[in-house]
Amino acid sequence: MIEAKQQDFSLVLGGPLFQLFRQAHLSGDGLQMLRRRVLVIAGVAWLPLLLLSAFAGSTHDTAAGVPFLHDIEAHVRFLFALPVLIAAELVVHDRIRPVVRQFVERRLVAPEDLPKFQQAIDSTLRLRNSVVAELALVVLVYTVGVWIWSYQIALETASWYATPDGARIHPTPAGYWYFFVSLPIFQFILLRWYLRFFLWFWLLWRVSRLDLRLIPTHPDRTAGLSFLGRSANAFAPILFAQGAVLAGLLASQIAYAGQSLTDFKAQIIGFLAIFVVAVFIPLTVFIPHLVRAKRRGMAEFGSLATRYAQEFEQKWVRGAPQEALLGSADLQSLADLGNSYSHVREMRFVPFDLKDVTRLAIVAAVPLLPLTLTVFNVEELAGYAFKVLF
Repeated sequence: MIEAKQQDFSLVLGGPLFQLFRQAHLSGDGLQMLRRRVLVIAGVAWLPLLLLSAFAGSTHDTAAGVPFLHDIEAHVRFLFALPVLIAAELVVHDRIRPVVRQFVERRLVAPEDLPKFQQAIDSTLRLRNSVVAELALVVLVYTVGVWIWSYQIALETASWYATPDGARIHPTPAGYWYFFVSLPIFQFILLRWYLRFFLWFWLLWRVSRLDLRLIPTHPDRTAGLSFLGRSANAFAPILFAQGAVLAGLLASQIAYAGQSLTDFKAQIIGFLAIFVVAVFIPLTVFIPHLVRAKRRGMAEFGSLATRYAQEFEQKWVRGAPQEALLGSADLQSLADLGNSYSHVREMRFVPFDLKDVTRLAIVAAVPLLPLTLTVFNVEELAGYAFKVLF
């Protein structure tokens, strides 16, 4: 029964919004109908903006400020980042479920701890399905989210969605839909991902409280936990979408606020650092386990290696061997022992490596690359690339 429940674990198959999608025939029990879901949600967020802007004559007329069709940030947010965030649910669902099963399939959880392991899963699923949690996100979106956008992100020049008047902005009809429908939809879906990051952290933290059976000599150099490092790749689409949103915001500031890409170096570096770290923080809960496993492995395996080396020296160096040295299994055993000892000595204290971190950082940074064309032209970039390669 416990194994069957593990098969059902998912970070995304639950919550009031998921149930609403199922009732509205926008999702099946296993996140089917992805295309329909993307078209409906992105359509509700973007299409009314186009129609209301067209009715007001602000789709491409630059006389009244930034027209709708020229607002790069809005189109990136609703036509690119939003569909990616929705599609990411299927990616995370398919890739995280096997990760949870690995704890049992690899026998990292002792049989006597299986009930506690299941309690950790059940606790996470209760939080995932919480009505209160999603209602809190809605409140957050319509309070803090609207305030941050209005006073920190919105352009300070006239645009299709608002006309600034000193410290206040006066929304257009399209702007009201933008502020109270489109942006809240996007912010709610994004905040749901932050909630899922917390759920992933909560589950792994509960599992880390168990007495895991780690193997210091495991060749993955993480005592058998390397599958957790690979699981971080499941969250790559979220980082990619976040990078696209940042790129859209910066593009608007560069195009209409007279700023340069170099003015945002600190923000870009901070963005990459914060979101990449956020993906890997849940995995750091296993550091104490890995430290103890390495300490135990060095002590136990060091003692074994010393005893074997002493017997090998006594037999082959100081004694009179009764068998031929050539082809002796003792030499191969000594080499194998050395390799195993190297695995223990080179153990990492986190279940991921620099390649995992670099891979996600690159994914998050890729949407920002087109902005370099605002600083360098194509010929200059090609020249630099030629010099680097040749």
